[in-house]
Amino acid sequence: MIKLENLTKAFETPAGTVVAADRITMEVADGEICVLLGPSGCGKTTTLKMINRLIEPTSGKIFINGKDTDRYDPVELRRTIGYVIQQIGLFPNMTVEENICVVPKLLGWDLAKARTRASELLATINLDPALFLKRYPKELSGGQQQRVGVARALAADPPVLLMDEPFGAIDPINREVIQDEFLKMHHRLRKTVMFVSHDIDEAVKMADKVAIFRAGKLEQFDSPDNILAHPGNSFIADFVGSDRTLKRLRLVRVGDVLQASSLRVSGDEQVEQTVALMNEHGQEFMVIVDPEGRPRGYVDVDIVRDRSGAVGEHCAPLPATVRLDEDLRAAVSTMFMHDIRWLACVDRNGVFVGCVTQRGITRLLGETYRAPDAVPH
Repeated sequence: MIKLENLTKAFETPAGTVVAADRITMEVADGEICVLLGPSGCGKTTTLKMINRLIEPTSGKIFINGKDTDRYDPVELRRTIGYVIQQIGLFPNMTVEENICVVPKLLGWDLAKARTRASELLATINLDPALFLKRYPKELSGGQQQRVGVARALAADPPVLLMDEPFGAIDPINREVIQDEFLKMHHRLRKTVMFVSHDIDEAVKMADKVAIFRAGKLEQFDSPDNILAHPGNSFIADFVGSDRTLKRLRLVRVGDVLQASSLRVSGDEQVEQTVALMNEHGQEFMVIVDPEGRPRGYVDVDIVRDRSGAVGEHCAPLPATVRLDEDLRAAVSTMFMHDIRWLACVDRNGVFVGCVTQRGITRLLGETYRAPDAVPH
């Protein structure tokens, strides 16, 4: 857990006193990722660096797992906090293994234990230890170097990880991959992470909490969902963008808008009974399932209304399905790609569990968003 209480940093300049961080107060729970966002010069990096005392606060308090960081020697404090920067900062004359072992060796770890830890961490970030332990940074791609930088920060198993735009210099394709790998790793390790970014989409994807700064002040501290749904003022609304409704699609799972009562039918059911059931429930289509419950296709009421025989004889193919654990962005993208208004949803075993519709998605988002004139200024 990281707790900041009235954290302030003022710098003296020839033009006078500049307050880079002004009474910042927030609390990040154990295992959460908090992303600090805001325009350049807003105080987010200053706040991050005060946590490990690379910058000393002018006033205020910082607590890590309930302990006042003022009671630590700054050098010892930094050895207990993982730190990752955009420039990575790997030592070029050291192998990957030696880079990862730097902090454990400073803490007095046995060399064999440190090497074992380096090997374990490389496997965690999907770099084969047999291939990468003895390589030098210049032999790695930018994305691989970034992953090694994360591994080095985690080497001594710190409770807290600080990251200053760690993925900012990576191309978009590798950035998505590394973000996904980091989230999988975080799910296993559950470190408390403070993460500076300039990218609202990255924050929506990565964060449990988002802190948005302006001119040294913390403007809003909340979950990504609440910030997108309920921006605290016009600055926040402008910062997250006019497409904030679309951004929220990443945060909502298909299961949240599932129509679990969606009708289903086996292929040997007769058309007359199927049409009667669709009419009774006001449903325009019905998914056909196999004996194991997996979707085979569907029937449209207008197409089969005047036909006869087994419904399976009139089965239309499903252009796509979507899993319950996927986000709504994936579902909507699939709908647009195939020009359809609904999707059959399946569980991890491919069993049909219901449908998701464009209307259902629109209704869910509409229920949680303020009208534009409700945003405070």
